[in-house]
Order: sequence, then structure tokens, then C-alpha cells
Amino acid sequence: MFVKDVGHGLLEVCHNTLALIGLLIVATVVFTLGRPELRHAAEEKMFGWLQTRYEARADPAELLAAQLRERGAVARATAADPRELTRQQAAVANWISRRYRVAPEPISRLVKEAWQVGERAGIEPTLILAVMAIESSFNPFAQSSVGAQGLMQVMTKVHDDKYTAFGGTHAAFDPVTNLRVGVQVLKECIQRAGSLEAGLRYYVGAANLDDDGGYADKVLAEQNHLRQVAGGRSVPFNATIMTVSAPAPASAPAPAATTDANSGEKPRAERVALLR
Repeated sequence: MFVKDVGHGLLEVCHNTLALIGLLIVATVVFTLGRPELRHAAEEKMFGWLQTRYEARADPAELLAAQLRERGAVARATAADPRELTRQQAAVANWISRRYRVAPEPISRLVKEAWQVGERAGIEPTLILAVMAIESSFNPFAQSSVGAQGLMQVMTKVHDDKYTAFGGTHAAFDPVTNLRVGVQVLKECIQRAGSLEAGLRYYVGAANLDDDGGYADKVLAEQNHLRQVAGGRSVPFNATIMTVSAPAPASAPAPAATTDANSGEKPRAERVALLR
């Protein structure tokens, strides 16, 4: 009887203890659910524990891939499907891609942008693309010795106000932004100079020189290639690019020269006083 009574007592105590523990757990869960900060802390601890267990068991290569994964990275890419372009745009994009040895997807995006921005600005898209070709060979990270940056080699410090609408001057290295700002500068130069050729002289900073070193002719020659391609004509990918000669000395001291990413060292007057 004694053993039987002790057994019943222990069983009763165990039942009551388990019930108490269960009540405490339920109360804790209810309390935690009612406090977002506690719930968040608990979730972080649980996630950390699971992450630690995963890292302890995972293959190093898989672990690195997981750490570097970023599904939204594609949103930063400047690219477009060439198949989305018009036949005319696709022909130009393919020609530029082959000529300058750059990927067709980012060039397709720039060609499409040149057509859209050119229509708004009243500037031929082939001229915009020709300026990019001569200025940077489509290198979005190009920089000259005096600070001309990006695809269209805009003087970022001079035209920093134009980058305000794009979040700041670091946007100079975003290809689409550089194109848009460069078109604004180019349009202002043409309007100020009164003609296309004179506007290109302003753009390159040679407005106060007797000679622009052949810059305007070089841009217009490349534009002519692009026009022919857009018109359905066959133009060799290795068609000659004119060699730019040194500008003749000006009567007034010329500003410092800069470097063209496509042609190597090329004398170019600084654009600091371009739109004053």
C-alpha cells in the first residue's frame, strides 16, 4: 500500500508539474506575440541558431554563394534585350557592339536611350552615339586628366548642378545618367554656338582655339557611319576612324589638355568655362 500511495503521489505531482510548465509556455508565447520587439528578438535568435547550424554543415562553396547572393542585383544592370529594339536600332546596336567590342545588351540599352532622349532634345540619336564613341569608346568609367568623366566625358565638377536631379555627381558613372546629362550639355553647346560643328567645338572645349584638332570632323564621320548603318547600308566594322591632330595655338592661353579614352593622349581644352 505504501509503495502504491507513493507512486500515485509522484504521478500526480508530475502531472501537475507538466501542466504548470505547459501553462508557463503558453503564457510566454502569448506575451511574446503581444510584444513585437520581443517577437523580433526571438526570431533573430532562432534565425541565428539555424544559420549557425547551416554554416557548420554547408559546403564552403555553397556557403560563399549564399553569402554573396543578391536577387535584386539585376535592377542595377544597364542592359536591354536586343530583340526589343526596332530593326533600325538593332542594326546600330549590333554594329557598335562589333566595332567597339562591347556586349550587345548594354549597348542596346544605350541605343534605345539615345533614340528616346534624342527625340526629346531634338538631337539625332546617331550624333549622341557618335559623341560617346569618340569620347570614351563606350567605356562608362572613362576619365580624362582634367576630370571629364563617363560615356560622354562630361566635366562633372562643372556640371554638378545637372547631376542633382539624379542624386549627385556619382551618377556620372551610371551610363544612362551620363548620357542624359551629356545630351543636355551638347544641346546647350549647339544652341550657344549656332551650328552643329561649332557646337562640337564648344563641347570639346576648343571654342577659343583656331583649330579643334579635327574633333568635330571625327564625330561627324562616325555619325555618318551610324547613319548609314541605321539606313540599312553595310559599313565595315573596322571602318577608319580619323586621327585627331593637335590644335593650332590660340592667341590666348588655352586651358589644360585632357585624355580621350579612345585615342590615347589628345589635346583638348578644359571645359571649365564652357557654359559661363
